[in-house]
Amino acid sequence: MVEAGLITHAALEAVRAAIRPGMTTLELDRIAEAAIVERGAHSNFQLVPGYAHTICVSVNDEVVHGIPGERVLEPGDIVSIDCGAETPEGWNGDSAITIVLPGGDPEVVARRQELSDVTRGSMWAGIAALASASHLAGVGAVIQDYIEDNPLSFSGAPAGILRDYVGHGIGRKMHEPPTLFHYRTAQPGAKVKPGLTICVEPMMTSGSEAVFVEDDDWTVTTEDGSDGAHWEHSVAVHAGGIWVLTAPDGGAEGLAPFGVTPAPIN
Repeated sequence: MVEAGLITHAALEAVRAAIRPGMTTLELDRIAEAAIVERGAHSNFQLVPGYAHTICVSVNDEVVHGIPGERVLEPGDIVSIDCGAETPEGWNGDSAITIVLPGGDPEVVARRQELSDVTRGSMWAGIAALASASHLAGVGAVIQDYIEDNPLSFSGAPAGILRDYVGHGIGRKMHEPPTLFHYRTAQPGAKVKPGLTICVEPMMTSGSEAVFVEDDDWTVTTEDGSDGAHWEHSVAVHAGGIWVLTAPDGGAEGLAPFGVTPAPIN
């Protein structure tokens, strides 16, 4: 799982290093695929029935599951990139980042960066909660608390949380039980205990939580045209603590503000 996570991270970092206005989203897909294949793995997104690409690329009002194609990226776009890799031994990684491209209207760029930062912060708050939570519902509550405690400055309201799209277990398959809701729930959810490997992936909007699926049957877009952001890491809970599988430092930098130190997997 560590190897699968690091390969996934490498693919996303290759995209991060290359992305710029004027590129097509399909070019980003090819960059990610090359990074995965170079390390002897393959895309697990391509194992999902009906999906032929290595990454999902969601731009502006697209929140998640955008299909790479001929769309040309523009200055100031907010771009969420979701990626996964499977090793020859059959272990999986899954992670997502959001990037705001330079240029464009400075006010728009600032709003989009704030949305991305709050979404990323809520992800790290949720990951940190895995170090002490007894059940996954406690993790979801922490994510919602973080969002509500950090309202978007340009609207004065919390970011919208996508309710129908959730975190998930990961291991021999990219999507496995249990389910992680990124908000408070009445039921406790699965136990947080050694052996749990889970993807924490809040998806947020700068406006209404209402979304719809485009005619391509994949792309999830906001109904009100507001922007979306998506951050994700695969995390392992083990006897010594937690370790972020899709971060080379195990999540040390992201967890530090929450007073949590990741424990390496021996």
